[in-house]
Amino acid sequence: MEALVLEQKDKLSLRDFPIERDEEALGPHDVRIQLRKVGVCGSDVHYYTHGAIGPFVVRAPMILGHEASGEVIELGSAVTDLALGDRVCMEPGIPDPNSRAARLGLYNLDPAVRFWATPPIHGILRPTCVHPAAYTFKLPDTVNDDAGAMVEPLAVGVHAANKARIQPGDVAVVTGAGPIGMVTVLAALAAGCSRVIVSDVQEPKLEIAAKLGAVIPVNVRSEKLEDVVARETDGWGADVVFEASGAEKACEGLFPLVRPNGCVVFIGLPLSHIAYDVAAASVKEARVEHVFRYAHVYPRAVAMLASGAIDVSSLITDHFAFADSVEAFDFAKAMPATSVKVQITMPT
Repeated sequence: MEALVLEQKDKLSLRDFPIERDEEALGPHDVRIQLRKVGVCGSDVHYYTHGAIGPFVVRAPMILGHEASGEVIELGSAVTDLALGDRVCMEPGIPDPNSRAARLGLYNLDPAVRFWATPPIHGILRPTCVHPAAYTFKLPDTVNDDAGAMVEPLAVGVHAANKARIQPGDVAVVTGAGPIGMVTVLAALAAGCSRVIVSDVQEPKLEIAAKLGAVIPVNVRSEKLEDVVARETDGWGADVVFEASGAEKACEGLFPLVRPNGCVVFIGLPLSHIAYDVAAASVKEARVEHVFRYAHVYPRAVAMLASGAIDVSSLITDHFAFADSVEAFDFAKAMPATSVKVQITMPT
């Protein structure tokens, strides 16, 4: 089948690509899905430009893409909670159900998880895929295909909000106004934050963030984030600080932002080691949480989209046809500050 293939670092091809027979075989608990929309994630672009993320190295041609919505076109014999024609989104990580992590409910931390577009597992920038029904979620009529393909990044923000244990009225800080920072803003507001202070260096992204709700944008090129947080909290500090940029400087300046006994949640992944100020964290007894993808949040994310509690439409800024997938990735590689999320429309 035709697919967008990362041949090697800096080389993409849209070409016919043979899929292993066992990967395409429909098991009794699987569904076959025709893809409709696929988002371009920063990790996809990173594999394109660097050929690796940490220990995950592209050693053979690999299909990209893991943020998707689609339509069920074939059912396994044991599937009862989905029907032909259902519009769906898919959780891209498939754990080993017998692993210790999965049995503890920590399936996102299963070392053997098979995650789309993480070497050597192929992604879904191709016409169809087979996926377990247990990790396939029906989209209500109020959630269109574009929003359905945003459930995957939104799940990261929802998982982060859960980790933070947000209380109604909390004040949050989000460092980084990229796609993950934006969905974290939405999740924090939906979870009950009274306002969210968002920092970045790109003014157009801050302008988009400012329209998401009770958001205070801070351009750290011209304002000191610590001063804004102090002003907005009467010097007490933010209840929750989400780090969503992965920038070393942002990571190293988090503890002055958080209130005593507040929470810092690391979402972004720095490319190198950061300085961790143990004393600054200890004197506040700050609680520190880390996020790796998500677990058990897809139904909540879909429900919030369906109810209107979260609206991701303003984050989907750029659309490309499947035939122009290489151009879509080149655009995402040089992403203008006015853009947030690129999506690819699959052929029907």
